[in-house]
This record gives sequence, C-alpha cells and structure tokens, in this order.
Amino acid sequence: MELEAISGAATVALTSTIAFLLIAKMWNVVSRTVSSTPSFSDRIMHEAAQRFRDELDRLSCSQSTYLCGVLVFVMLFIAAYVLQAKHLFTGYPSWQLYLQLGFLLLVSGYAAFRLGKIALARHQVKFVRDANVAIGHQLQQISTRGSRVFHDVETSAGIVDHVIIGQQGLHAVNVIARRSGKRAHARLRDNAIEYSNNSADQSIVDVTAKTARLQKEFRQLLGHKVRVRSVIAVPGWDVDEQPNNEHLLVNERTIAMLSGWGDNTDHLMNEDVDALHRELTSRCASG
Repeated sequence: MELEAISGAATVALTSTIAFLLIAKMWNVVSRTVSSTPSFSDRIMHEAAQRFRDELDRLSCSQSTYLCGVLVFVMLFIAAYVLQAKHLFTGYPSWQLYLQLGFLLLVSGYAAFRLGKIALARHQVKFVRDANVAIGHQLQQISTRGSRVFHDVETSAGIVDHVIIGQQGLHAVNVIARRSGKRAHARLRDNAIEYSNNSADQSIVDVTAKTARLQKEFRQLLGHKVRVRSVIAVPGWDVDEQPNNEHLLVNERTIAMLSGWGDNTDHLMNEDVDALHRELTSRCASG
C-alpha cells in the first residue's frame, strides 16, 4: 500500500533527522563554549559591528544546520522508500497512518517556519552589520593623529556603536540602519528621525540616553566635566537640514563632518585622552 510505504519512509527519515539535528545543535553549543575566549584576548579589540558579526555567525550556523537537516531527511526518505520501509506499518489501520503523516507534516511545517525565520533574521543582521562596518571604516580613515576609534562600547544604558577619543574632543557615533530607496532623505526633528519614504519615524531617545550615560561615566573617570558629542549615522540616506544642535546627522559619505563639529571647550588634555584610551581599551577587549 502506497500510504504504508510513505509513512514508513517518512518515519525513518524524520527520526534520523531529529537525531542528526540534536547532535548538530549539541556540537554547536560545545564548539561555541570551548572557543568563546580567543587567544591573546587582552590584546584583541572589538572590530566594527563586532556584536552583529557574532550574531550573523550564529544565525549562519543555525541556517546551515537546518539546511543540512532538510538534505538528510530527503536522502533518508528516498533510501527508506526504495528499501521497502513500508513493512514497518504493515497491518496498521489507515486512520493511524494518516495521523502519523499529519504529525510528520506538522513537524516539517515547524522546521520550515524556523528556517524561514532564521533566514529573514540573518538577512536583516547582515544589512545592519554592513552598515556598521561601512561607518566604522570611514571613522578609521578620518581619525587624526592621537585619536582612536573604539567599537561596541558598553554602557549601563546600552552599547554605543563607535566612540572617537582625541584631543579635539569626544564623539559617540550610533548607527541607525534602515533600508532606503532612490533619492531617500532623512532629517532630525526633535527626538526622532523623519524619513522621506513615508516609513515610521525613528526615535532617538535611546541614542540620547546612551550618549548621556557615556558622558557621565567619562566624567566620573576623569573627575571633571567633559562633553560627548552625539553623532547619528544613517547609511544610504541623504541628510536634509537639521535644526537639532544636540545631534549631528550624517551618512557614510558625510561622516567626515564630525571632525569639524565642536569648539574649544571640547578639547582634552593629553592625560585625559590617555586615561580614556586605557579605559576603553580594557572595556572593549575581547576577553
């Protein structure tokens, strides 16, 4: 009976595939645990978009595991069908076979849903990673002598994507990655970024909070008042006029504007710059 042949082959394939996925997942967990701390971790600094690189690696690994599971299922199903696995269900009533097939379809549907969700998340994380890397590389190019760029700087209010420290002042650069179309424009209005393609406004309240927290932590470290200037990067968007003086809105092509944004009150002493360099070197080390 064809129903028995399909049920038998699918049962063998699904059982083996589940075992394969469990082993693969366990191996991934063990591998990440064993290799979580790199060699020379106290000398390796965060790269631009480090947390998004790590997340993309994790999602890519999960996607590959599910795709391998699909391949294993198909190969085993064909092999079991050819080898007459229908004998596993000989004599079973039809309603039990249909129930078994329904369960198999349910599991397959869940696996397809998980694979699709992972693929979409990976696609979005890749875009955010590329946006952060583009801004990070531009910052490396415009950094002047004596200044340094740090990436993925943790604060108690969240992670600041990039921080520039130099004698000319301090800049916290946060990247807002959103896909744009042709001739797409963005501009600052109060506490939000408005986009020309009618998409929802982007609140910058969290950006303000992270910058303020970083400024407070630097002030506590140095023992005197300092100012951290907030820069918001929107890669791929053309920037319109901005009446907001608390933030500088730029894209990957105009990021160099931040080097001229400031005044003499932003300047730091050499010992202050050295102290901040030591602090962020410790904070951004991979270990």
